[in-house]
Amino acid sequence: MHYRNFDTAVYIPALVASLMTEEKLGSDYAFIEKYIGLDKVYLETFRDGLEVNKEQILMIKRFLEDKGVKVSGGITTVTPDFDGAVPGKRRLFNTFCYTDPAMKDKAKQISGYAAGLFDEVILDDFYFTNCTCESCIKQKGDRDWVSFRRDLMRDVSENLIVGPAKAVNPGVRMIVKYPNWRESYHFTGYLPDEQQKIFDATYIGTETRSPEYTDQHLPEYLSYSLVRYIENAWPGRNGGGWFDTYQCWSADRYLEQAYLTAFAKARELMFFQWDDLIGNYFAGGAGIQLKKIDGMLEGTGEPAGIPSYIPYASSGENHLEMRLGMLGIPVDPTPVFPSDGKLILLTESSVSDPEIINRLESFVKAGGDAVITTGFMNKLGDSINKIGLTEAQVTGRKLGVTRYQITDDRAGYIDDVKPVVFPEIVHGNNASWSLINGGDGDYHTPILLQSNYGKGRIFILSIPDNPSDMYVIPDPVTDRLKRIISPDCFASGKGFSMFTYGDGSMILYRYVKDDIRPAHVRLYTADNARALVDAVTGEVFEAVPCFFPEKWDRKRYMMADVVLVPGVFRKVKWE
Repeated sequence: MHYRNFDTAVYIPALVASLMTEEKLGSDYAFIEKYIGLDKVYLETFRDGLEVNKEQILMIKRFLEDKGVKVSGGITTVTPDFDGAVPGKRRLFNTFCYTDPAMKDKAKQISGYAAGLFDEVILDDFYFTNCTCESCIKQKGDRDWVSFRRDLMRDVSENLIVGPAKAVNPGVRMIVKYPNWRESYHFTGYLPDEQQKIFDATYIGTETRSPEYTDQHLPEYLSYSLVRYIENAWPGRNGGGWFDTYQCWSADRYLEQAYLTAFAKARELMFFQWDDLIGNYFAGGAGIQLKKIDGMLEGTGEPAGIPSYIPYASSGENHLEMRLGMLGIPVDPTPVFPSDGKLILLTESSVSDPEIINRLESFVKAGGDAVITTGFMNKLGDSINKIGLTEAQVTGRKLGVTRYQITDDRAGYIDDVKPVVFPEIVHGNNASWSLINGGDGDYHTPILLQSNYGKGRIFILSIPDNPSDMYVIPDPVTDRLKRIISPDCFASGKGFSMFTYGDGSMILYRYVKDDIRPAHVRLYTADNARALVDAVTGEVFEAVPCFFPEKWDRKRYMMADVVLVPGVFRKVKWE
């Protein structure tokens, strides 16, 4: 074990394994051990129709185990057409058709084969179905594709994968790895809620690559937030986070995936894949940086953040909670409604829960604060008004905002800024109160609106048409939002993330993006702190008292100023 707070793992795909010689294995191992440190290998037995023969698997397994490396198996359920299977099915990525008898038999066979060689087997994230062949259409019947694939993949998991594996090796531990596209799981038959009853453990993809060009529109914060989401879904049973080198055109972009996966307390950091690491300068920085992170995580406790409720099988305003994380707001996504919390973030995805209105009403009435987005409001229609939670409505009209007003600040005017298109919110004057306005010409619309209900409050947050425009909203505007949703401790500015932990420590990281200059970040706490201390260097940042100008909720804060350098993480704590 090379690190105290996580293990390192590398995946060897079937093709790489099939061509491996003992000489190459030895030199490759020496490279990875030197630069990253190798605790575990997942050795794939099947991918894309290639099944690695037993003798080759055992040669690699013996070599690695003699070096003290743990070795588990891997399967990727993709295959081209083969004899016995119905040919010509249009399957994206060659995923299995699970209504084809020959492919069903193949799935059972490859699962049993892997279980006969290993006591732990992981399924790579092509364990889904997108087949719409005549057989699938016939078996779907009157059901929609989501319902059909849910039933189908539940049966596949039980009877074609886990069942056959445990028939061969009753003690085998079967792991299902989920991909980084959480918002689409239900469209392809991924069932985290159901499969946790079938599989022994899970894993999560944390690859974000270069967000500007990836198909899935993945903000960098995903490498943190998806680990937290799956940990909240399967408490104690998430094996780790998995990232790769693809579309990472700088070492910083590649390593940020590893940093955030570690910050989320993933048990294993999976480097995909073996051949991509050999001779790659990306690997050189990994060991150096992970040693630093390992030390920083010591004694921090569990990650903490603002609960963002994202039910299973949901989509809408996808990745919005991650974009808030990129603004320095610690977010903790969960598929379980946190009814006992003080504050919750609800997005359009939350409306997938048919009980959401009743849950929201009970939560706020009892004294909770809920931040709900315009997407949430849109999806619910007027049902939120009928129950009396707010009179505000989203009209469907748009406004290109070129100025902002922080309404409780007598000098809170910000003019001549880059236009951002927001949905229009209308509300009853003085029945609710706009904390931030956005306008153009002589017209404006609320950007953040407060309505009171029972002992609690609802804050309606307007989301730009282009979600990435959240990054160009002026700092004083996003800071006002932070004082609402994290009133006890927050950080001013954007372009960085703040990861918070149970012991009160915070890890700050400024991303390496277009603006790569260092930047001041001001941290605020409502506690009577003396100073902010860098837990690694011992540097002390003096805390000074300050007030914000809100008329209705004026609170004394202690503030300390820290300079964040892009690509450099630091751990701080109030004292």
